[in-house]
Amino acid sequence: MSIVYFVIIGVVAGWLAGLFAHGKGFGLLGNLIMGVLGALLGGFVFELVGIKSVSLLGQLVTATVGAVLLILLLGFVAKSSRR
Repeated sequence: MSIVYFVIIGVVAGWLAGLFAHGKGFGLLGNLIMGVLGALLGGFVFELVGIKSVSLLGQLVTATVGAVLLILLLGFVAKSSRR
């Protein structure tokens, strides 16, 4: 059952991150990929800072923050590679 929550959180977090950082979503598969990778990145960053998310809402926030960071990082890398 936890894999279902992980996928749902990934899709929602990717969609939210797309709205915040990109202005629109990335489609279902893109949202899922951004959300799952964002969850991993957000969990790593939050652990470095000392924040632990234990609730469903906390996991969604962690994944969304990580996905936004991932989008911004990818945008920065793409912009610097065009120079």
